[in-house]
Amino acid sequence: MTIRKPARLLLVDDDPGLLKLLGMRLVSEGYSVVTAESGPEALRVLGREKVDLVISDLRMDEMDGLQLFSEIQKGHPGMPVIILTAHGSIPDAVAATQQGVFSFLTKPVDKDALYKAIDEALEQRSPATDEAWRQAIVTRSPLMLRLLEQAGMVAQSDVSVLINGQSGTGKEIVAQAIHNASPRHDKPFVAINCGALPEQLLESELFGHARGAFTGAVSNREGLFQAAEGGTLFLDEIGDMPVALQVKLLRVLQERKVRPLGSNRDIEINVRIISATHRDLPKAMARGEFREDLFYRLNVVSLKIPPLSERTEDIPLLANHLLRQSADRHKPFVRAFSSDAMKRLMAAKWPGNVRQLVNVIEQCVALTSSPVIGDALVEQALEGENTALPTFVEARNQFELNYLRKLLQITKGNVTHAARMAGRNRTEFYKLLSRHELDANDFKE
Repeated sequence: MTIRKPARLLLVDDDPGLLKLLGMRLVSEGYSVVTAESGPEALRVLGREKVDLVISDLRMDEMDGLQLFSEIQKGHPGMPVIILTAHGSIPDAVAATQQGVFSFLTKPVDKDALYKAIDEALEQRSPATDEAWRQAIVTRSPLMLRLLEQAGMVAQSDVSVLINGQSGTGKEIVAQAIHNASPRHDKPFVAINCGALPEQLLESELFGHARGAFTGAVSNREGLFQAAEGGTLFLDEIGDMPVALQVKLLRVLQERKVRPLGSNRDIEINVRIISATHRDLPKAMARGEFREDLFYRLNVVSLKIPPLSERTEDIPLLANHLLRQSADRHKPFVRAFSSDAMKRLMAAKWPGNVRQLVNVIEQCVALTSSPVIGDALVEQALEGENTALPTFVEARNQFELNYLRKLLQITKGNVTHAARMAGRNRTEFYKLLSRHELDANDFKE
């Protein structure tokens, strides 16, 4: 018997007898097989199981093979589909291949032709069409599925990608998925939060340093650009990077060389850059807080992740997925949410997005003694989230905003006086006001 490439095939046919016969034949050839007797059932199977290839009948009552193919491409872009039919014709074959169907075969199917089509379809799958790259992203939202389709396409080139989204939406997970789908997937994926470190430390982390470059630099140290060689460097919260450091980053991106702190030697680099921010960078550019030339260098392709409040259809899917993960780690007897608990999760506002949902579910699992998590426990966890600590960057920004408002209230909008109280010169103080979109005139009496 020929040794086949390991693969899981989904067979779709509304004739149970033919479905069973074809399934037995493919299993005997070494394939793993799952079956569905209609298009809608096939879509449900794809939603819960990893499948490498779909083989579908063309003529089916509820949803024909071409309609099924169209639906598959929406949720699983690039999934190869082979169409079988007892009513083959040239127009059918042309229509199928024009739509992107991998192969069109007429029943009764010649087994050698079928095996050849299966082998070719599996061989031609690129990393971007392999569902493994996106398995960490649980969704059925049209907005997210469209974003994943774009991510899969952009992964195949080395262009820079800028991901925009609120805190907690999963920007790093999307960046990791792009890396996993790219030709660089077997090289490092290195991430750094540009808003969480002081300027000198961030510069040293990115570019590395030579021995003696500053106090405490007792040896040479490679930076993250070198650590990510051949792979992807993810610059999270790029909008919070100090302007002076933006200039140095731009030079690295233009010249594809990095110079460690305290060194006079340039090192060539080969990395793909993906960056992310929760800020409105065009507004930051207008305020002089973000360089326009760097923005266009980073923003070759832009992806926007919708907040959880705009994809509420994902909440049950995410909640059950996260519950299984947490229960497997801590309390395997926990199995589900009650219907009222799920309704409360669906009705919540989720300002912290998926990160907040993760925290709520972790808390529920930690506190439950029942296999089913009830409404009262979810309510308690959500109330606890309302008093949860923000991230460091969020807390710092909120403090600055409140502090500036208080200064302007005390000084009745007198910028000179307010800047003096803050220990800043007028230029620096105006930049702070601009960053937080405050107008001193609003505080004058």
